[in-house]
Amino acid sequence: MAAVTLPLFPLHTVLFPQGPLALRIFEPRYLDMVRRCTREGGSFVVVTILEGEEAGAAARIAHFGTQARIVDFDPLPDGLLGISCLGGQRARVLRFWQQSDGLNLGEVELVAAPPVSALPAELQDLADLLREVLPKLGDAYARLESRYQDAGWVADRWAEVLPLSALQKLVLLEEDDPLARLAQVAAWSGRQPPAAHV
Repeated sequence: MAAVTLPLFPLHTVLFPQGPLALRIFEPRYLDMVRRCTREGGSFVVVTILEGEEAGAAARIAHFGTQARIVDFDPLPDGLLGISCLGGQRARVLRFWQQSDGLNLGEVELVAAPPVSALPAELQDLADLLREVLPKLGDAYARLESRYQDAGWVADRWAEVLPLSALQKLVLLEEDDPLARLAQVAAWSGRQPPAAHV
């Protein structure tokens, strides 16, 4: 797939495909980015900060992230702008640079979604438990399309809700094989021993 230029939004978190993300926007560079995205129907890429802070310039960012599309926005009581995003395709950052206004841009290659992998019978309990957990997490998850028989979708939702470090989540995001991703989630959640190839 041909590389495209998209804004980068470095955060101390990991966004997964089809996953929800709520952001509070206050820096002028990101307010301008949000205006452009909503006006042009554009997107940006959420990348994980490996070193540094979210405000100002991050010292080091991951070269893998997820495309994000704005699905809703509202002024918040504290005067900031609240936006709700939904994860799209995974993205490999080939190179990045900073504009004069401080906004990071990246030449990114969007990674095609892998074929849907059926949930293995031995891990059906992960889907069953997720079906109980997600409705308790508020509106963001209530609006998601449910795909409880899709191993990758189940793995990604668990990756979002388990108390994993950003680096652990990044490992999962970078894994192309949905079944390997689910096996690692199962291992970290104590549901099964880690697979030898993960």
